[in-house]
Amino acid sequence: MTVAGAFSSLKFSSLVSWKSTGKLQQTVANCIERTGRSLHSGKLSTVKISSEAAGTGRYFVFRSNIVRALIDNAVKDTPLCTTLSKDGYTIRTVEHLLSALEATGVDNCRIEIEGSDPCDRSVEVPIFDGSAREWVEAIDQVGLKVATDCGGKSCEKMAPFLNEPVCVRKNDSFMVAFPHSKVNITYGIDFPQVPAIDRQWFSTLLDESFYSKQIASSRSFCIYEEVEHMRSLGLIKGGSAETAIICSVTRGWLNPPLHYDDEPCRHKVLDLIGDLSLFAKDGSQGLLVAHIITYKGGHSLHTEFVRCLSGISKNDGI
Repeated sequence: MTVAGAFSSLKFSSLVSWKSTGKLQQTVANCIERTGRSLHSGKLSTVKISSEAAGTGRYFVFRSNIVRALIDNAVKDTPLCTTLSKDGYTIRTVEHLLSALEATGVDNCRIEIEGSDPCDRSVEVPIFDGSAREWVEAIDQVGLKVATDCGGKSCEKMAPFLNEPVCVRKNDSFMVAFPHSKVNITYGIDFPQVPAIDRQWFSTLLDESFYSKQIASSRSFCIYEEVEHMRSLGLIKGGSAETAIICSVTRGWLNPPLHYDDEPCRHKVLDLIGDLSLFAKDGSQGLLVAHIITYKGGHSLHTEFVRCLSGISKNDGI
């Protein structure tokens, strides 16, 4: 399937124009397999990433069920992670893996995932050190290749370019995007109750090289005084000083050193890229070409922004 064929039946909102990136769609050159413990359930899971044809996009396979990495399958308001679900099968904490795939240019791939309990209808992607480093290094090791369709033809890689400003907000959190010729991300966080974090801003023009060197190794962070409450809610059962950086309100960082002074803010950018990847379709780029500014965001706000883009498009006839 060519790009023209993949998109010919779709009408997109005037807010977004799909344009060629000047690149061909890619996939992994060889299989990637990794096993690790999950953050919230604490159980082991194994992920196997295989090459896939152009125009297919990214999708998970769990117990022979296909769950595509699309916003239509994203569960609303899941705490502390991004969750995909379809036909009663659920895959949690997909954001770091999807962030790595989106940023390194793995446009099409099959992601098989298995948990340690054969009865579970829910599984979770391993957390590793709380960053996307493990996935980026694995992708670098196997390399990429041009993806071809069933007829052996390559396809252009398309990207969504924003034409008009878009804004989503909830209370004092907001996410706004303005038209821009490149992907520019500005992110702000504010934790006035935690002096070691306080208020941080991070801004960058994003490309694959910058992501791999400056974003991928940024780890998840948590507030020490909130840990027991989160565990009482059934969360972060697999969390430890090896899976996140931990900050205390009174004692500061408990497991230094940080990879960057603004590592928490950089990790938010990592999460954002993974969540925006859910806008991808048919091997296109999910990451919106725009200047995206987010303040006090999280997975719910990120995915609501993607729903806004997708919902606007649907109203126009997708």
